[in-house]
Amino acid sequence: MEQLTFYSMCMVFLALLLPLAARKLTKKRGNDALRLPPGPWQLPVIGSLHHLLLRGTLAHRAMAGIARRLDGAPLIYLRLGEIPVVVASSRDAAREFLKTRDANFANRPWSSTVRTMMVDGQGLLFARYGALWRQMRKITILELLSARRVQSFRHVREEEVSRLVDAVAAAAAAPGEAAMNVSERVAVLITDSVMRVMIGDRFERREEFLEGLDEAIKITSGFNLSDLFPSSRLARLVGGTARRAAANHRKNFELMDYAIKQHEQRRAAVAAAAADGTEEEEDLVDVLLRVQKEGGLEVPLTMGIIKAVILDLFGAGSETSANTIQWAMSELMRNPRVMHKAQAELRDNLCGKPTVTEDDLADLKYLKLIIRETLRLHPSVPLLLPRECQESCKVMGYDIPKGTTVFVNVWAISRDHKYWDDAEIFKPERFESVAVDFKGTDFEFTPFGAGRRICPGMTFAQASMDLALAALLYHFDWKLPAGLLPGELNMEEVMGITVRRKHDLYLRPVVRVPPQDAP
Repeated sequence: MEQLTFYSMCMVFLALLLPLAARKLTKKRGNDALRLPPGPWQLPVIGSLHHLLLRGTLAHRAMAGIARRLDGAPLIYLRLGEIPVVVASSRDAAREFLKTRDANFANRPWSSTVRTMMVDGQGLLFARYGALWRQMRKITILELLSARRVQSFRHVREEEVSRLVDAVAAAAAAPGEAAMNVSERVAVLITDSVMRVMIGDRFERREEFLEGLDEAIKITSGFNLSDLFPSSRLARLVGGTARRAAANHRKNFELMDYAIKQHEQRRAAVAAAAADGTEEEEDLVDVLLRVQKEGGLEVPLTMGIIKAVILDLFGAGSETSANTIQWAMSELMRNPRVMHKAQAELRDNLCGKPTVTEDDLADLKYLKLIIRETLRLHPSVPLLLPRECQESCKVMGYDIPKGTTVFVNVWAISRDHKYWDDAEIFKPERFESVAVDFKGTDFEFTPFGAGRRICPGMTFAQASMDLALAALLYHFDWKLPAGLLPGELNMEEVMGITVRRKHDLYLRPVVRVPPQDAP
C-alpha cells in the first residue's frame, strides 16, 4: 500500500493549499446546510487524513477509535483529501447500508487507480452497478460458484491438501529443530487449489502471478495522492500511482493470456489422450468460454471481461482463505486449550484414518466454530469493499450526499462489547449458544458482506478453509519456535484490501497421524 508519510503529507499540504483552498471553502459552505454524521476535527486541504496517518494505526482500527471517541457514534464522517467518506461502526448502521438502502449503495467508487485497472474489462469485485455487473453476478452464482460446481472440485481440494500434508510431514522428518513457514505453505496450497479450479492445472507462472496480484492489492487499497486529490495534476505527478497501476494491469493481463493458453493446451492434450471420448468436468475458464460462445447476453462477454473475472475470482478466493487459515493457526497457538479440544474432536471422529476427506467434515462441529470465531476476530476485509452513494439520502437521521464513499467497519462491529461477551477473547464456544452466522442476515457478523454485493464465493471459501485446517490439526501437533510462549506470538497486522499477518507464521510440526503415503 502506497501510504503517505508525514513528510510527504506536509509537502502535499503546502503544494496543494493555494489551488485547492478556495474549492474546499466553497464545498464547505454547501455542506453547512447538511446534517452530516459526526467526525473528528479537520485540517485544510487534507481533511481528516492526519487522524489515520499520524497515529501509526491501521485504517480499520483508527476508524474504530474515532467512533469510540465520539461516544460510540454509529456513523462517522471523514474527509480524506477531497474524498467524502462515511464509516458505519454499528450493527444498525451496517443494516442500513447493506440491507435497508442496499440498492442506493450497491455501486463501487472508481478512483483514478481503479479506473486504470478496469480499462480492458470490468470483473466482479469493482464493477459498477448496472447491466454488466448484474449479468456477471448471475453467471457467477448459477454457473461459476454454484453449490454443485463447488462440490465438483472436491477432488482438487482433497488432492492439494494431501500434498500439503505430505510436505509438512517431510519437513517434520527433516533433521534439526528448524521451524516451518506455515504462512508460505498455506499460500501455496490455496494458490494451487484455486488455479486448478480456474484452468484445470497448477499455473506454470505461479510466482509471477502472486507478485502481480500482491502489487495490485497494494496499488488499489492505499491512500495514494492521485486518488485522494483527483482534481490535482501535481498529486498525479508526485504520486506516480497511475504508472504503477498501468504497468501492473498490463502484466496481470499478460499472465491471464498465458493462463488461458496453458488451459487450452492442456484441454487439447487431454482430449487427444481420451480414447473413449470421455470429457473432464468443466473448470471455470471452460464455463466462461462456453457462456461467451453461447451468446445471447445483454452485454457481450469480451476476453477482457473474462480475464478481469479470473483475476477477481483468484484474488478473492486465494487471499481471504489463506489469511483466515493463518489467523486460525495463530489463535490456536495462543490458545492451547482450544487447539487440544479441536484435535481431540478430529482424532476421535476419524479414528486413525490416513487421510481427511470432505465426508469427514460434517461431524466436526467444533472445527467450524473455530473458523467462525477466526472470521469474527480477523475478518479478511475489515472495511469490506467500499460502496458509493448513488443518490443523496438520509441514514439514521444524517445526510449522506451523492458520491460519498461508504465503508462498513465489520472489524469494529465484530469486536463490539454491545454484541459480544468477552469480545476481544478467542472463544469458539460462543457460537454454540449464539445463533449467528456469516450468511449476510446477522449484521453484527458480516465478514463476507451482505446484500447485493455479498461475496458469492462463501461456499467455496468455507470448503477450502475447513478441509485445510482439519488436516493440519489432525495429522500434526504444533510447537512454537524454541523459547516462545503462547502469549508472546506476534499478531501484528499489515493492511492491504485484506488484513494479513505482518510476519509469516513459523511453527514446528510433530507428526501424530502419519499421512497415507508416509513410510
